[in-house]
Amino acid sequence: MSLKFIKHPMKVAIAGCLSVAFYAQADIKIGVAGPFSGPNATYGAQYWKGASQAAEDINAAGGINGEKIVLVQGDDACEPKQAVSVANRLVDQDKVMAVVGHFCSSSTMPASEVYDEAGVLAITPGSTNPKITERGMKTLFRMCGRDDQQGAIAADYIIDKLKARNVVIIHDKDTYGQGLADATKASLEKRGVKEVLYEGLSRGEKDFNALVTKIGALKPDVVYFGGCHPEAGPLVRQMREQGVNAAFFSGDCIVTEEMVTAAGGPQYTKGVYMTFGNDPRTIADGKAVIEKFRASGFEPEGYTLYAYASVQTLAAAYKAAGKDNAKASDWLKANSVDTVMGKKAWDSKGDLKVSDYVVYQWDDKGKYHQL
Repeated sequence: MSLKFIKHPMKVAIAGCLSVAFYAQADIKIGVAGPFSGPNATYGAQYWKGASQAAEDINAAGGINGEKIVLVQGDDACEPKQAVSVANRLVDQDKVMAVVGHFCSSSTMPASEVYDEAGVLAITPGSTNPKITERGMKTLFRMCGRDDQQGAIAADYIIDKLKARNVVIIHDKDTYGQGLADATKASLEKRGVKEVLYEGLSRGEKDFNALVTKIGALKPDVVYFGGCHPEAGPLVRQMREQGVNAAFFSGDCIVTEEMVTAAGGPQYTKGVYMTFGNDPRTIADGKAVIEKFRASGFEPEGYTLYAYASVQTLAAAYKAAGKDNAKASDWLKANSVDTVMGKKAWDSKGDLKVSDYVVYQWDDKGKYHQL
């Protein structure tokens, strides 16, 4: 599907009866969709910072075949219904050509159906649920790995490094959180470890003391949590306050220093484990961009560089294939792209051909380090 975006013509009256239309040079509109409000707004901020810097850098270098990138923000608050509304607005009203988003898998799943129907190219920097790319959508890609890959890394570490046999698995009942918990559960079971408790909590809850009491009675070696920092923080704090000293392990949705704030301080997050991709801030390809972020006083943690790389990827596809989303999609599945996160390539489903999940641990100063 080929889309062209032209600013509304400016009509100037001449002699009271004639009008002449002046057309500005075309722009390439890209939506940036994610949680810009609500408890997960830190990830939306990361998306926006990354995408904005990428657009600025690409435009300064001449844009995409001479056309400038214009970004349009869409706040889904990590709520599926709002995500659909945002997707429809980006397609129908803003007439974006492509979308970088969404963040929560529960938002990406329904929103991507809107983009697929409209033929809009979409790339999610952070949605990891495997089902997202299992639905045969031709113009949908990820800049991150999948939960079945992430879960396998977590399970291996839990068994091989932590030597755990008694594992509790908790999830937040969300598409992402439960999906990640289930992937880790399946990987543990493949290696002969059956969880002693599998239970859900609700997003937005803060009082987990009854659940923690149940966990404590089982004397687990590890508590694995599928979910994000707004619930992970209070959960680990209440575990420590009740004397539950089991190792706490989670995934890529606690990769923000707000995890420490949510927990109430580094004394509670010290020792917490999590899986995330190889830290993009350590990759030489992104050194100049990272220095630019830091010079402005912003630390490009979490998904900042994933969003930057997503905009780079869209730009590379359009430069090579023109403004035709079907051709751009085909090009991405046949070619690799040089990004701030290194060279990236995709399979026929839109998944990265190489996933680089590793394990991190939080220290007593509220920082995380790759193990």
